[in-house]
Amino acid sequence: MEFLYASEVLVNGLMAGVMYSLVALGFVLIYKASGVFNYAQGVMALFAAMTLVGIMEGRVPFAHMINAAFGVHVENFGWTVPGLLAIALTALVMVGLAIAIEKLVLKHLVGQEPIILFMATIGLAWFLEGLGDVMWGADVKVLDVGLPQGISETVETVTNNWLGYGFFIDRLDIWAAVIAAVLVAALVGFSQYTKQGRAMRAVADDHQAALSVGISLQFIWIMVWSIAGFVALVAGIMWGTKSGVQFSLSLIALKALPVLMLGGFTSIPGAIVGGLIIGVGEKLFEFFVGPMVGGATENWFAYVLALIFLVFRPQGLFGERIIERV
Repeated sequence: MEFLYASEVLVNGLMAGVMYSLVALGFVLIYKASGVFNYAQGVMALFAAMTLVGIMEGRVPFAHMINAAFGVHVENFGWTVPGLLAIALTALVMVGLAIAIEKLVLKHLVGQEPIILFMATIGLAWFLEGLGDVMWGADVKVLDVGLPQGISETVETVTNNWLGYGFFIDRLDIWAAVIAAVLVAALVGFSQYTKQGRAMRAVADDHQAALSVGISLQFIWIMVWSIAGFVALVAGIMWGTKSGVQFSLSLIALKALPVLMLGGFTSIPGAIVGGLIIGVGEKLFEFFVGPMVGGATENWFAYVLALIFLVFRPQGLFGERIIERV
């Protein structure tokens, strides 16, 4: 029976790993195009989720500022927007955000050191967090776009018939796994087999060299930040549906760090594999070792595992080999 319990923990770990991978994908895309770690990716997921809720509920943007400035009391437009249409409109907002980031931030940093770009993303993260609060309010929001939630009765029935023990798997996690698989397939195909994907990799290697051969840095950065914004939207939908749209959603970026260290900062499949390893590892470690050390191992297991990888394989499982020329 303990084996069946462990198997259930393993499956739930795989599902949790998929959720981590969704966040890590956005980091990989930005890193492949600019060679910098985008600290704002987690906040982009929060901002996308807040915008989606605001559009669905027909909220008035900047309502608090409008009320304070004009002495009125407005909260919403009096209508609601269907989930799919709201997702499409939010995706357009994220494209607009990508264009604004390129125009106001990135184009002024061409050729700068990676640490400068990294510092810019830190400032961007704090700005977006404040912008989201001012636009939509800082209250905890409920996000429901129609994705099925709750325990999957089908999985429970099938596993009970086969194994004599029903597995408790959340249907939202199953949908997240399917969506992540589709996203990875699309992104891998895009980066490997399209002209824009190859141009994206060229920009990551050398901004000035890419410019010299006619690659539009402006277009590439807008395209990549738009795709990363869409990935952040998907991650925001999954995490927001699971735990509500709140400030803690922006902290999921911290859980993506060990995922990237395992899978590699430049590998899209690596983000998925790293997420699965972290998800399964922390669940099984908590199940087998947790009771011996007082529990709460899920909070630190991923970072210890990432530290071990940094020592013995700093480029990650799928990252490009680090070659130093002397």
